[in-house]
Amino acid sequence: EEFFGKVHQGAFHDPRLELVIADGLKYVAACQQTFDLIVLDLTDPQGYAEPLYSREFFTDCARLIGEHGLLSLHVGSPQFHRERFRHLFAELNAVFRVVRPVLIPITLYGGFWGMACASQLRDPKQLDAGTVELRLQQRGISGLNYYNGDTHQAALAVPNFVRQLLQPV
Repeated sequence: EEFFGKVHQGAFHDPRLELVIADGLKYVAACQQTFDLIVLDLTDPQGYAEPLYSREFFTDCARLIGEHGLLSLHVGSPQFHRERFRHLFAELNAVFRVVRPVLIPITLYGGFWGMACASQLRDPKQLDAGTVELRLQQRGISGLNYYNGDTHQAALAVPNFVRQLLQPV
């Protein structure tokens, strides 16, 4: 909260926030609440974090978001972590009906970085640029440095090398 004010922009003071510091695997397995959105900003899938990238964990997340919620997480780079990228999309597709790659150029990492957006019913690709802009305006969201209707569409555009990578083996 103290050192990343430009990142959180006051979110820690939002009355809707409940900050829980716990073992994420155990928390999700035992949780009985439902959520509209689960955003996983995890370390790479190795060591202690590895179970947080499993089909079982994704199944627990799916239970918490139900039919209409969304799950978002990073899945590595389709350029540098090809097998991890492919494997995680296979695991997500085994649990969710809609799984979309979201690609963001991150120059610090030297190329595209991949995220996934997963849901049973909601498809972020169905949102056109105008709808994204309208929703941002209606919700009073401004001052964003990157995200807008056009970048939403661009992030969901899948280059041929990613299409090939995600083809069933």
